[in-house]
Amino acid sequence: MQNPIFTPHGVPILNASGCLDALTAPDVARSLDAFVTKTVTPLRREGNPPPRIAETDEWMLNSIGLQNPGIDAWCTDSLPALRGLEVPLWVSVGGFSAHDFALVCERLDEVDAVEVVELNLSCPNVDEAPETSAELVAAARRATSKPLFAKLSPATSDIAESARAVADAGADGLSLVNTIRGLALDPRTLRPTLARGSGGASGPALRPLALHCVYACAGAVELPIVGMGGVTSGHDALALVAAGASAVALGTVLFSDPLAPARVRAELAAELELRGGDSMSHIRGSARESALPVSSSAM
Repeated sequence: MQNPIFTPHGVPILNASGCLDALTAPDVARSLDAFVTKTVTPLRREGNPPPRIAETDEWMLNSIGLQNPGIDAWCTDSLPALRGLEVPLWVSVGGFSAHDFALVCERLDEVDAVEVVELNLSCPNVDEAPETSAELVAAARRATSKPLFAKLSPATSDIAESARAVADAGADGLSLVNTIRGLALDPRTLRPTLARGSGGASGPALRPLALHCVYACAGAVELPIVGMGGVTSGHDALALVAAGASAVALGTVLFSDPLAPARVRAELAAELELRGGDSMSHIRGSARESALPVSSSAM
């Protein structure tokens, strides 16, 4: 896929959808190589009832429920301001049927400012579409010529097969991974902390799942992969690249450290220098190789 943020030598840093409001934190958005919007659906959604956020020692649970103004209002009210940030714009698209995904993609196909469409195929906080992920991708592919990145869930028995299916359906790239469904109980009442019960779990504990999914999918398809899930440091980002990611997205860390994009980028450059390289090309996918130079800091 021809896209200016993907290069053989660097590692673009994005945000995970829903983890950054670019209009309230424009400087943070501008520190990214591309900004990914919250998921947009055909019609306005109020989202799930509160409480919708809970924290545990290693996880953050959210059950926002795809709250958004709907595609028409988003194009009218949000798009002009996002265009003014002058940051490559990726739009996350969601829905409850293949028709929903196609409708939003068709609308975005007319918008020059949108460079990539990310298909939210795996939100754990709403009812799923009846169609398979491949069918949703195929519907979106018929509706737009823009690059499509399929965002997949780690909650599957064979993530590599899922990757092959969406690739065959027309996906241009993968976003790995979405949150995974989890539950937190109030320590006093022993009732679910979130109003909806379960929610999407993210944070450092998601990292091994993300690494597995990136590693498996990189070996199954030849598509660029945006790796995400528990990234808090340059070393975490480096690990995703070694597993096969072409870019890295920051999620939960942005809530506690809005300066994380610049910090992770600097730490990533330092990791590369310690390994005696000036390009990520020799790191990318190297987890499948028999040997890799190891820095003293990693021992």
